Amino acid sequence: MRKKVTVVGAGKVGATVAMRIAEKELADVVLIDVLEGVPAGKALDLAEAAPIEAHDSIITGVTNDYSAAKDSDIVIVTAGIPRKPGMSRDDLLTTNAGIVGSVVKEISAAAPDTILLIVSNPLDAMCHVALDTSGFDKKKVIGMAGVLDSARFRAFIAMELNVSVENTHAFVLGAHGDTMVPLPRYSSVAGIPITELMSAERIEAIVERTRKGGGEIVSLLKTGSAYYAPASATTEMAEAILKDKKKILPCVTYLQGEYGINNLFIGVPVKLGSAGIEEIIEIKLKEEENEALQRSAKAVQGLVEDLKRLG
Repeated sequence: MRKKVTVVGAGKVGATVAMRIAEKELADVVLIDVLEGVPAGKALDLAEAAPIEAHDSIITGVTNDYSAAKDSDIVIVTAGIPRKPGMSRDDLLTTNAGIVGSVVKEISAAAPDTILLIVSNPLDAMCHVALDTSGFDKKKVIGMAGVLDSARFRAFIAMELNVSVENTHAFVLGAHGDTMVPLPRYSSVAGIPITELMSAERIEAIVERTRKGGGEIVSLLKTGSAYYAPASATTEMAEAILKDKKKILPCVTYLQGEYGINNLFIGVPVKLGSAGIEEIIEIKLKEEENEALQRSAKAVQGLVEDLKRLG
């Protein structure tokens, strides 16, 4: 029996995730959205591309029918308003908390054994909403951020050194936003640390560009936010789970003492498999790196406290 993935939110991120999962034949895909006809239309468009792309994944789209998510191995939540120019991820807090909470309530009833991948922003805070609303085990509520931020870091390293992106490896910890913590010491090209390949000034410039990577795209698009790279990052996480790959990826997870952080979702390296987060990997951090991670955690804590105040 083929695996099943439900994507809630048939906007640009959601539809692109559906396309990537289907074209990789990772699973059959259900698209759910509040807009009448939109999920069905996008699903039909993707189905008509299947003969050309040569895959047999079944793609369906429904409007507000969460019963269609039954027996999903993974539910990917992209629902929410996108970031617009001049808007921070934090500005999205109140509106998207209501949307994500409503979606997760429906999903936890329709698919109580699923794994939740949260993509909606502000990402770290929305994971708290998902965990609290669903009542799921913390291993089954996972945020997509570190894979995307690390991919941006990798892309910028490749651009700077004029090398294949396949040779680049990078780690980004912390919150999905301006307080994220790219780690040059753990980033490399074909196994060579980037600290040996470029100056400290160029590394810092790339680190800063990575922190503001989403905002750079928002400012260029003017009417929306990034979706190709977020969709690819989400798909990589879904593939690791669906194929039980035991892949080490930076993901937003609920920490209970790891890295000295308690009861908070934040990005760290984890092992992803069929059970969701199967292990949290604790890497050794230098004092300044740990201080940056703690600052990032403090920013997330502030959002969580705002959620409680507003709720």
